[in-house]
Amino acid sequence: MLYRHPAVLAAAVVAKPDARWGETPCAFIELKAGAQVSVEDMVAHCKRHLAGFKVPRAIVFGELPKTSTGKIQKFALRQQAGSASAIDV
Repeated sequence: MLYRHPAVLAAAVVAKPDARWGETPCAFIELKAGAQVSVEDMVAHCKRHLAGFKVPRAIVFGELPKTSTGKIQKFALRQQAGSASAIDV
């Protein structure tokens, strides 16, 4: 759903630890050049198209870490979100 927003170039969602729910979605978004979007706008976009439990509770804007072949490094995003310890590697 994040890719459907016109300002989004790349996006990934990982689990973030949460005291109440155990885990909640955390979205990492790379915007297109010159695009500006607020966290509130992205949350509203997601709420229009997703069930409430699927809407990201945290959104981080910035360049996404990628491999040399261009794939998003989700393990690095999990470390940023603090959920790396919950993954069996």
